[in-house]
Amino acid sequence: MTIKVASVEEIRAIETAADRSGISYEQMMLNAGQAASTYLQTRIAINESPVIMFLVGKGNNGGDGLVMALDLARRTTADIRLYLPETRGEDDKVFKAAQDAGIAIVFAADDKQGRILEKWIREAVVIVDSLFGIGLRLPLRDRASTVLKRVMRCLSQDRPYSRDGEIEHVGGIVSRDKRRPFILAIDCPSGVDCDSGKADPYTIAADTTISFIAAKPGLLTFPAAGKVGDLVVLPIGLPSTLPELQQVSTTVVDSRLAGSLLPPRPLDGHKGSFGKVMLVAGSPNYIGAVALAGESACRSGVGLVTIGTSRELISIVSSGLREPTWLPLSADSGAINEQAAETLVAAAQTYDALLIGCGLGLHESTVAFVKRVANADAPPLVLDADALNALSQEPEWWKSLPPDTIITPHSGEMSRLSGLSTAEINGERWCVARQYAARWNMVVALKGAHTIIASPEGEASVIPFKTDALGTAGTGDILAGLIAGLRAQGLSAYDSARLGAYVQGLAGTMAAGKVGSSRSVIAGDVLAALGRAFEQIESV
Repeated sequence: MTIKVASVEEIRAIETAADRSGISYEQMMLNAGQAASTYLQTRIAINESPVIMFLVGKGNNGGDGLVMALDLARRTTADIRLYLPETRGEDDKVFKAAQDAGIAIVFAADDKQGRILEKWIREAVVIVDSLFGIGLRLPLRDRASTVLKRVMRCLSQDRPYSRDGEIEHVGGIVSRDKRRPFILAIDCPSGVDCDSGKADPYTIAADTTISFIAAKPGLLTFPAAGKVGDLVVLPIGLPSTLPELQQVSTTVVDSRLAGSLLPPRPLDGHKGSFGKVMLVAGSPNYIGAVALAGESACRSGVGLVTIGTSRELISIVSSGLREPTWLPLSADSGAINEQAAETLVAAAQTYDALLIGCGLGLHESTVAFVKRVANADAPPLVLDADALNALSQEPEWWKSLPPDTIITPHSGEMSRLSGLSTAEINGERWCVARQYAARWNMVVALKGAHTIIASPEGEASVIPFKTDALGTAGTGDILAGLIAGLRAQGLSAYDSARLGAYVQGLAGTMAAGKVGSSRSVIAGDVLAALGRAFEQIESV
């Protein structure tokens, strides 16, 4: 089932439609709480009586937590404890059931010094955060802020352990912070705006966040994304045929979706079956970009890769990169010049995709070369790095490019292309990617943690990976080579971009696992992991 990304307004519309169709709000809450309980039980082996503490708010999010607590109390031997900053209504049937079940309950009003809160947090193996849900808006009011500050203060204290590892690792659950219990957030970490991705300074950072129906854009936008931990989306029994659900056009690319996008590989295929891609890359200061983009394209599954660059760079790179063929381009001191445009355009006519930009540099004659090629009749284009920087110097630069061009800017390059500041772009990544994909009539792959791919038709996909393993020179060249190689194999511009970005993100996480630390990953490690990334996708 495709994982969708829905705004708070869209979620409310979906819930209203579900209620009208016969699935009541109460039933949705029961389904959500039970789904969360089942998920936790698959993650933790409850062999004795671990303390599972719930922070329960007064709204619907608290209701989900209460249902989850009741279900755990009935189905496990866990020591369930409920801590409520505020009272819940007298007609709250779920809370009444929790009282009748004999679950330990404490109200903040009866714990003025916070000593019980501190004691329970110290003893807890798991804390379930169900304080504030998708309806939260920042800035927080005084009472809500006070609650979060108190919880944060307790969580930040060093915890005494009766034996090593008792808290850090329980039945497969591992907290990212060894000083505190595992934290599971219901719908969102408390203190997060689920639309904008803004976060209160005292937001409770989760190890895992369970979202229902769909992911929310704020959970995939920083700074809130840094508080989410692992994001899990659970269904709550709503029919996929609900029009309000079907109208949500933003999706998360997961391994199942990525697998469905893979180009076919017939066993009797040959290099002509799998497409041909031309890459134009490199300059004296960026020699490695040629090798990284070239090998990445080769690893994409494309039948033939040809690299256009200066003779000087061919002599340097070709001995270590044996698979591509080469197109020598005229150059000034190693920088491709304007005269090379005619040679390239003529040679590229028989190719299925053309990538320009990796490590080109911004020599005056190179900029002129990029502009001439952009205005020529060329195969489907993928534009990266300095090709984007060169074009951004022209007003209305996008008008010269053919439809379905793919561009792969990071926020700095997007700023130069759009005229927006990087702060504006980072604060509204979803809106910016969609708006400019439509305005420019091209596919925009806005790079960064949770890369966003937007199409001119209004579709958008987000890549689930947020890893600093990709925050190193050369990984952008790898992404560009992958996308171009997939485009040459016959995928649409939109599908090429989202599959390429998913494969690169997965390879980055795999590389970090193999190297041992994400901080030590280099681009070559990501290249080496591409095959395993494809293998994992193919096996789903």
